[in-house]
Parts: sequence; structure tokens; C-alpha cells
Amino acid sequence: MKIPEDNPPKRSAAAGLTVRAMRVSDAEAVTTLVNLPGFRYGTLRIPYQTLEETRKRIETMPQGNISIVAELDGILVGDAHLMRNQGRRAHAASIGMGVHDDHAGNCIGSALMAALVDTADNWLDIRRLELTVYTDNPAALALYRKFGFEQEGLLKAFAYRAGDYVDAYTMARVRV
Repeated sequence: MKIPEDNPPKRSAAAGLTVRAMRVSDAEAVTTLVNLPGFRYGTLRIPYQTLEETRKRIETMPQGNISIVAELDGILVGDAHLMRNQGRRAHAASIGMGVHDDHAGNCIGSALMAALVDTADNWLDIRRLELTVYTDNPAALALYRKFGFEQEGLLKAFAYRAGDYVDAYTMARVRV
């Protein structure tokens, strides 16, 4: 039996798409990604994140957390994170992700989500994956439902975005 190499990049069904671990050398491309208006609109990020902020976040990622990126023909087009809880909530983790504005709807979110779910289920024994998503983001809601996430609650005036308060759903995927 051949033992797979440690942490090999995963090829998705989309030709040219690779999902792999985030590297410190990705900081500049990640900074560009998170500053795109569409990417930022679906997250809690504020405009004008600096390269230094991104680099520090990558370098100081707590042990046990997973940060991955999607590359399409060598261009970074998405990122995702799994943040594991500790103590009595060690069975749970929260996730966050985003896709490049020009590549939304091209299965990149599905590839990132599949990688996070596989890691949570088959490598970390995470029983509960949690997230928040703006109620006005139907594409993200459809993606999360596709991977078994269910709405658990409504957070009114969850975040201030582009001059208005926006609601969010709490969603979770629970394996018993």
C-alpha cells in the first residue's frame, strides 16, 4: 500500500484548479483577494487591508487551525479557514471563506468547502462546523446547504456594511 505524501495539493473537478495549504509567500495575493469589493462584501473585513496585516495573520495562525487557498492556473482565486475551538468545544470549529470576484460561481467555493469538510471529518474528527452568513447572500447560502449546513438562528443587525446594518444567519453542519 502506498502512503500518500503529507499534505499534497488536491485537484478539483475544474481543470486547472488546485486547493492547497496557505503559505506566507501568498500574503500579497491574499491581500489583493480580500480587498476586492465583492469578496469583502460577503465578509466582516473592512476596506484597505494592508500586506503587513495579511502577513501577520498568516504567520500567527494558531496551531490546529487550517488555512487553504484555491489557485486557478497559478492565480490565487479563493481562500478558506477552519478555526478549531478548544476545551469542551474541541469537537467544533468555525469556518470562513471567500472567492475572487471574477471567479464566483465557477465551483471554487465548492472545492474549498469540500477540502474543509474532508479535513474536519476525516482528519480532525470535528463533529460541528459553524459559520455565519449574510441573509442577502443566496449563492453562499446555497453552497452551505449543499454541504449539509442548516440554519440555526437569525442575528439581527449583525454587521455594519456599506452604510447599513445587515442580518446574518448562524448555520451549522453536525455529524453525530
